[in-house]
Amino acid sequence: MNFDLNGFGPALAVGALMTVQLALCALCLGLALGLLGALAKTSPRKPLRWLGDLYSTLVRGVPELLWVLLVYLGTIGLMNALGSLFGQPRLALSPFAAGVIALGLCYGAYATEVFRGALLAIPKGHREAGLALGLSRPRIFIRLVLPQMWRVALPGLGNLFLILMKDTALVSVIGLEELMRHTQSAVTAQRAPFTFYMVAAFIYLGLTSLAMIGLHYTEKYANRGFTRTQA
Repeated sequence: MNFDLNGFGPALAVGALMTVQLALCALCLGLALGLLGALAKTSPRKPLRWLGDLYSTLVRGVPELLWVLLVYLGTIGLMNALGSLFGQPRLALSPFAAGVIALGLCYGAYATEVFRGALLAIPKGHREAGLALGLSRPRIFIRLVLPQMWRVALPGLGNLFLILMKDTALVSVIGLEELMRHTQSAVTAQRAPFTFYMVAAFIYLGLTSLAMIGLHYTEKYANRGFTRTQA
């Protein structure tokens, strides 16, 4: 076996790049949804708490693969109807967009619980101190609560991101040309499943290892003030 993998090496590299792009886009969406879900679940308003519970329970109770299929196939009629209004009757959600939405929804549901635990871990006295200083509630959240919340939530969010990185393989079922899709094409063409699946495994291992290194330094940066205080 050569490093070119019989001409499929560049294709696997392109697939790995697509995997990283998909994971990062889904991460951004998932963080936003997770933060909103946590704020809803810790809200004093009962309807918001109900919505937060519904989101996290519903999404976590359905396998990620089903969400990928539901988002991609379930929006065909809706997208066609919207496209007809603008003269594009064949308008459809791209596999990449569907993958980002589906994986972002799933990541956000789990991140909701991580953020909720981080919010509850912050002493109420910090918010009360902000109010005593005359700070508005939004400013208290941005300047006092959010920085502390990130420090507590980072380990859990990092573990979820590692899972998200591997779950990108599920999007191959709807035709996205990511790492697993290219790997399956190589296996079909070369009839060497062990070789190419092993290469894909090492690529995923390399990507997750890089992510773990990045998370380590991110956590170290987030804990720098806390570590000095404890010392």
